[in-house]
Amino acid sequence: MNRRDLIKSGLALSALTVAPARVFAQVNPTAARDRTLLDVAREQLARVGDRIWRKDIVGIADFGIHSAQERFHFVDVDNERVQSFHVSHGDGSDPQHDGWLKYYSNEEGSHCTSRGAYMTRSWYVGKFGTSIRLDGLDPTNTNALQRAIVLHRAEYARPEHVGRFGRLGRSNGCFAMGPEQFGRALIDLGGGRLLYADSLGIGSDGKRLAPPIAQVDLMRRPGGGMFEQGVPGAY
Repeated sequence: MNRRDLIKSGLALSALTVAPARVFAQVNPTAARDRTLLDVAREQLARVGDRIWRKDIVGIADFGIHSAQERFHFVDVDNERVQSFHVSHGDGSDPQHDGWLKYYSNEEGSHCTSRGAYMTRSWYVGKFGTSIRLDGLDPTNTNALQRAIVLHRAEYARPEHVGRFGRLGRSNGCFAMGPEQFGRALIDLGGGRLLYADSLGIGSDGKRLAPPIAQVDLMRRPGGGMFEQGVPGAY
């Protein structure tokens, strides 16, 4: 074999060794994002400690992402796997109904989503069928049980809603998912597990980006005045 043939053979071998890496990158384009989500899940499990007693799977709701995107992540900490679905935020959090969360609130009557760590509790059957109660563990969501902030199914949270309107519908502050997707929550986020909600803004490359709008925590209605008292329409 002459020198030219040796060079050609070497180039062919190099191409073969590089190809599998390219194929893997195409098969798993969200690997960097998933690693970031696993880190967040472990950080929050460590922070809340023994208040959470089932630590195998964590739900993460990333409200730094538009509602048209899959921003509710089931993070399997034990097996290091992530599955992502759509989730709605409260109508009080998005008065313009453009798909971006602007306001968080822990106040009753606000119809806002609350940020922080939750422990999932028992199932119950209410207005939206079988739903999961949530117990707020942080100062930012201590009124979750009182406000009936829960995880439930809703037609307006179907992925098909995004195709029609460019965004999901809004809840009264609850974590609403499409019926098919919510079935997964009933199995994977049963009583005693962690659900963590915040504006993380984790992109597909694993990097965090600030949302293009301001997001604030409210104690009063925008423009003044207290929120009306009343239980959101979860039951």
